[in-house]
Amino acid sequence: MNYCKYGLTILVGLILAACGGNNDNPNPRGNLIGEPTVIGSTLTTGQLDAITLATGLQTLTGPAKCNVTVAQINYQTPGVQPGEMTNASGAVLIPSGAGCSGPFPLVAYGRVTNLFKTHTNADPKSPETILLMTFLAAQGYAVVATDYLGYALSGYPYHPYCHADSEANAVIDSIRAARQAASSLSLALNGKVMLIGYSQGGHASMATQRLIERENSGEFNLVAAAHMAGPYNMSAALLDGVANPINVDVQHNVPFQITSWQKVYGNVYNKASDVFRSPYDSYIETLLPTLLDPAALAKLLPGGTPTQARDAMFLSSYLTDLANNPNNGTTIAGKKQDLLGWNPKAPITLCGGSGDPTVRFSINAQVVYDDFRSRGVANVALVDVDAKVQQKYGDVLKKDPTTYYNSYHGQYESPFCLQAAKAMLDLYK
Repeated sequence: MNYCKYGLTILVGLILAACGGNNDNPNPRGNLIGEPTVIGSTLTTGQLDAITLATGLQTLTGPAKCNVTVAQINYQTPGVQPGEMTNASGAVLIPSGAGCSGPFPLVAYGRVTNLFKTHTNADPKSPETILLMTFLAAQGYAVVATDYLGYALSGYPYHPYCHADSEANAVIDSIRAARQAASSLSLALNGKVMLIGYSQGGHASMATQRLIERENSGEFNLVAAAHMAGPYNMSAALLDGVANPINVDVQHNVPFQITSWQKVYGNVYNKASDVFRSPYDSYIETLLPTLLDPAALAKLLPGGTPTQARDAMFLSSYLTDLANNPNNGTTIAGKKQDLLGWNPKAPITLCGGSGDPTVRFSINAQVVYDDFRSRGVANVALVDVDAKVQQKYGDVLKKDPTTYYNSYHGQYESPFCLQAAKAMLDLYK
């Protein structure tokens, strides 16, 4: 379905143009819509240290050096189709306090997959935002973290999940918006821009680096990037995830990708029933991201083992064609999201865990690293944190492998990669 033909996002753009935000600018991308909103109270170094001590993170983060304030921004950014202008929201994390007055480098963050439409990074209680506060903002980095299209304050009618171009546009425009917001937030920036992202956000941050270096190098002083556990080799990652399902992501992330690409391109399949079994074909195209609570969402998705869930949701004929036909619509759409075949200029750290069952290290981080190195790119490092994950959670693996593998990507891996990312960013701060 092409939402553009209904004019919804064009209408959103007209509304935004009437709502302020430097709209005399012929290129409104990144312009703020309204003033930034501070969320809650500033968290002091003592409060942040209490969090990291209670969670066991302080051995990775170190003690907090700065207080941190969370603000929400709303800004203009393109939709997927040519000529669309819509909006996205996000968070700005502001360091402050004695000896922490800046100016600071600005880290633009791509967040992980989230199934829930109201989710925002501008939530000081969100586990992901807490990681950004403790690993980065409390250590003297300003952070901007987009919510992407279709989430939180965004008026876009869907989220183009794992779509490289719109991810990159949302991140780039969040940088512009954070710069606009800086003076009203008493945030001093030093002009350096850094990119990081995890999972879907790792794909987004790498797509952003590619686009900045191709088209926006004069605007952004991009000095470093750390891409973590992302599906950079998207088409192969999806095929592997469907063929070898290890966790229940096959019942939500895979259909989320397929139906999103159908909305973007319009030719991934003819009708939902060509891909999905009943009853999922009747509602899967509008299910994600959802306004339902987790329990209600779970009732609409198949249960059982990952293999059982896959076979309950997808037609066997579709799975056979996906595995064997290089002209399958999903495969063609996935290849458009692959991030191979380009030469980065800013230094990169690629981080992941070789035991990650959700975004496989061998198919993604290793492949893109080898791709870069095959063309003589020397400014890229590959970090495997699996040994650290096993050292900390090996007892879980022995006692409850299902919990271990279901928790690896979403919980175990990310703090170690954030530690590696922060160590790399420190070199260019």
